[in-house]
Amino acid sequence: MDAHNFRELKVWQVARALVKDIYVLTTRFPEDERFGLTSQVRRASISIPSNIAEGSGRSDRDFVRFLSISLSSAYEVETQLLLAYDLGFLEQEKLDPVILKVQEIQRMLFGLQRKLSRGFLSIFFLPFPLWTKLYFQTFSI
Repeated sequence: MDAHNFRELKVWQVARALVKDIYVLTTRFPEDERFGLTSQVRRASISIPSNIAEGSGRSDRDFVRFLSISLSSAYEVETQLLLAYDLGFLEQEKLDPVILKVQEIQRMLFGLQRKLSRGFLSIFFLPFPLWTKLYFQTFSI
């Protein structure tokens, strides 16, 4: 099991900064959205660095699963920000830099997942005949 110091991970640092951006942005949302979109986008943004941190102390396989949850939350945040724009809660100039940050996080999460997955998933990226031959040899089927 590899231990990862989440505080040293660039993706965690950017995701942490995103939470602050989201809180600042959502202070401008209508008061009647406090328990709706405001709460939802805040919780989804918090989920991104939280799952990175939680998964970092586990095995690489588990860490990849937590990164997947973070990635899903990043897509959720992107969708919710676009909806906030559609509803007139955000101006384009406020939305664009935050969307770019969310997309940067998505790319970093995907890249980290791929890097960590290389070891235990590499068998599945072999050409099909080699994969099946190795599978049947390994499991004596």
